[in-house]
Amino acid sequence: MNDSLPPCPECSSEYTYEMGALLVCPECAHEWSASADTDTGADTGADAVVKDAVGNVLADGDTVTVVKDLKIKGSSTVIKVGTKVRGIRLVNGVGDHDIDCKVDGVGPMQLKSSVVKKI
Repeated sequence: MNDSLPPCPECSSEYTYEMGALLVCPECAHEWSASADTDTGADTGADAVVKDAVGNVLADGDTVTVVKDLKIKGSSTVIKVGTKVRGIRLVNGVGDHDIDCKVDGVGPMQLKSSVVKKI
């Protein structure tokens, strides 16, 4: 059954499985879209250019700062202007959220590229 699923693009594990519309690697926990994999492989997300609030091109691993206060849905916590976010990862997230990251003191979340500025 697993013969038809492609290996993980991150760690090349052959034990991938389907979870809804995504393919998941149980070894490194990488998730990717099955439709993106059938188009051109794992590079489809890299073809889209993601720009920050001032027009700088963003890449995986960049460090960015938040340019406006962000209220966190379902919490009274706020991410303040100037908060540094290190090691971002570009993803095709929910809605127009295209950055996956961990914010110190808050945890993992997705951000819009329109609310960050590259350092």
